[in-house]
Amino acid sequence: MTDDLYERGLEIRRAVVGSEYVDKSLAEADDFTRPLQELVTRYCWGDVWSRPGLERRERSMINLAMIAALNRPHELKLHVRGALNNGLSREEIREIFLQVAIYCGVPAALDSFRVAKEVFADVDKKAAG
Repeated sequence: MTDDLYERGLEIRRAVVGSEYVDKSLAEADDFTRPLQELVTRYCWGDVWSRPGLERRERSMINLAMIAALNRPHELKLHVRGALNNGLSREEIREIFLQVAIYCGVPAALDSFRVAKEVFADVDKKAAG
């Protein structure tokens, strides 16, 4: 039996955050973490990210703001890359983090800017070959 929700989630997850990251996460899953990987893939990516009403670009904007507010740098790094994949510009990401500074605090924004700069440098390095 196939799990359409999981398969749809896997496709969207790979498109947004990259196959390399997803494949590594799934390959490193063990008996303890596998249920979380399946849950995230099925419900986060397969159910919510595939819903009509918001485009992936808009979902990325919301995620950046929420994850920055929660001060989760590992997830933020992943979603900055995803936001770029979903068509957000660096300027738009900057504006989101400036908004975070006002409503969530300067420390959250400072960390967010640092994380974004790391991702941008990595993207630029890979683009340069």
